[in-house]
Amino acid sequence: MPSPVQTRRYVITGRVQGVGFRWFVEREAHILGIAGWVRNRYDGAVEVLAAGTNQQLHALYGKLREGPRAARVDNVEVDEAAPLNDLKTFRIEGAW
Repeated sequence: MPSPVQTRRYVITGRVQGVGFRWFVEREAHILGIAGWVRNRYDGAVEVLAAGTNQQLHALYGKLREGPRAARVDNVEVDEAAPLNDLKTFRIEGAW
């Protein structure tokens, strides 16, 4: 029986804008097979909405804590989110 799809919202703070963080997240999400989006927020954080199995989302969380080489991740806040009914791929969205 396949694992159920869950949706989570992540807010990443630290030095996460201007360091390739969104492209890093997009690449990792594609590798993991996760649907959703990533965008910069006006407050300097990066926001991610991701849908996948618990295992996929756990792996993404680990990558978000790590970030790309030029980033400094201070915190990753995680919340449950409403399902992404129409989104089947992962994309970079414009700023908030």
